[in-house]
Amino acid sequence: MLAITSVYAAVFALFFLFLSARVARCRAKTLTALGDGGHPELLRRIRVQANCAEYGPLALLLMGMSEIQGAPGLLVHGLGAALLGGRLLHAYGLSQVKERLVFRVSGMILTFSSISIAALTLLWLAFG
Repeated sequence: MLAITSVYAAVFALFFLFLSARVARCRAKTLTALGDGGHPELLRRIRVQANCAEYGPLALLLMGMSEIQGAPGLLVHGLGAALLGGRLLHAYGLSQVKERLVFRVSGMILTFSSISIAALTLLWLAFG
């Protein structure tokens, strides 16, 4: 059963839909059907959404596999919280025209931590 991962996956999906809606609204505003049309705001929103799509599924997969393999619930919650917090911080930082790099960097550190700890947990559970 994936009770913990399911909650984080659901929250992550809603967050991803929010980012997708931001892209769609900006596309409608700029009348841009494909690509970024040379609009910096649209390009930024596309990258925020895409970056979330690039890292989130792998992290959730590793998290779910860790939960299935019997990782402690507190660890699985930590992975989910780090992933979600990391993606929120990164999205906020990247969304700003005058970026404060601390948000992007903090977000990536949390995301990379979640992925690496989940991967190491799986290896430990498999061979430990």
